[in-house]
Amino acid sequence: MSALVLSPSAALEPPCRAKPLLARLDPRSRVLAALAFALLVVCLRSLPAAIAALMPAILLALLAGLQPGPTLRRLAALEGFMILTLLSLPFTMGGPALFSWGDWHWGLEGTRRAVLILTKGSAIALSVLALLGTLELTELGHALARLRVPPRFVALFVLSARYVDVLRAEYARLRLAMRARGFCPRASLHCWRSLGHLLGMLVVSSLERAERVHAAMRLRGFNGHLHLLDEHRASGLDWGFAAALAVTGALLAVLDLA
Repeated sequence: MSALVLSPSAALEPPCRAKPLLARLDPRSRVLAALAFALLVVCLRSLPAAIAALMPAILLALLAGLQPGPTLRRLAALEGFMILTLLSLPFTMGGPALFSWGDWHWGLEGTRRAVLILTKGSAIALSVLALLGTLELTELGHALARLRVPPRFVALFVLSARYVDVLRAEYARLRLAMRARGFCPRASLHCWRSLGHLLGMLVVSSLERAERVHAAMRLRGFNGHLHLLDEHRASGLDWGFAAALAVTGALLAVLDLA
């Protein structure tokens, strides 16, 4: 009688987790869905419809398996970027004043517009994070190429993302070398001179590494165009997701016109 014997390392391996629902979709479907949902939310004019648009965005985040902590931090960064503009709207849009402080009047129309912009921005950002933020850059580039986006734009997008990663890696290496030599940032001429040298070395080192990466790509047959080796086909899940998105869009449009 034969027995199944597991090695100790295999016994310690965690079980395979099922992919989130959005990860099973065709990348092209996710790109088109993100674009369609963003355009729909941008066109909404009523606050109830914008608030309702948050519900499918939250559902998409749950279906994508996004972690609550990092997702909330990214949304907070987005809202912090818009906060100065949003705070100025209640004082400049006019309308009935909610309260006054000297010559300053906090208007109702400006408050409604600020909440509308904040709600729509949060819904769009959350849907984009769920649909596109969980895609690998190569998958996103291939999806754009399959959607007949100009090849030069696709190549520029993929290579720019790759170069940003090169810059990050070089900066981390040079900063670690400075810390190993006792560098401590402070407001002094020596500190600013050291940071200037760091910036110069970062540019030079990144340029040399980019040339090596380009030579390696040319050696593998890169001629300015991405070679698409994967073959994606729309499945029943993709068509079902498209139908659900269409129904959601219709409901939001009806709520916006009501």
